[in-house]
Amino acid sequence: MDLLPDPAPLAAGLRSTLLRYHSIADSEWRIARKTKDAVVWRKPSEEFSGYLYKAQGVVEDVTNRIVDHIRPGPYRLDWDSLMTTMDIVETFEENCCVMRYTTSGQLWNIIAPREFVDFSYTTSYEDGLLSCGVSLNYGEVRPNFVRGFNHPCGWFCVPLKDCPSHSLLTGYIQTELRGMLPQSAVDTAMASTLANFYSDLKKALKT
Repeated sequence: MDLLPDPAPLAAGLRSTLLRYHSIADSEWRIARKTKDAVVWRKPSEEFSGYLYKAQGVVEDVTNRIVDHIRPGPYRLDWDSLMTTMDIVETFEENCCVMRYTTSGQLWNIIAPREFVDFSYTTSYEDGLLSCGVSLNYGEVRPNFVRGFNHPCGWFCVPLKDCPSHSLLTGYIQTELRGMLPQSAVDTAMASTLANFYSDLKKALKT
């Protein structure tokens, strides 16, 4: 069995990487998609040959409740239309775990179902929270799935200063889907998936 990494240095490095992404100048981003719920930008990733995506939108709820719906736990599987299964493999502390999850096929199954094993870490950030993660090469791949890989990714959620009951949610995602896929299909899927994430999340928070 593969050994799980020491969580403390992994969490510290992950937080540092996400803070660096969060300080990238606006001029480096190119818009990829815009909806009433969110704007999605992209720039070439430093981690692999694809893109680092940035998504941002205002969500009409308090920070803690939003992050509880995003991080690994009972809520996420109920509302995230892309996620089909989720299991917590190991819990290190209340805010730190390893999860295995699967996603449904996309673009009329041009992108087949994927499986990921991610280290997830949630910590404070300014007046809000940061929930971040990175994939691990851990365990056997399930039959009929392609093992994808999430390079450092995460969600910053902070209350709006003039309206603390609403929050600004900013995400950084760079998913390497792997397998034989046309890059244009991946790019289309990523931008629309991130935009849909906001609309699905907003619906879930209203129920």
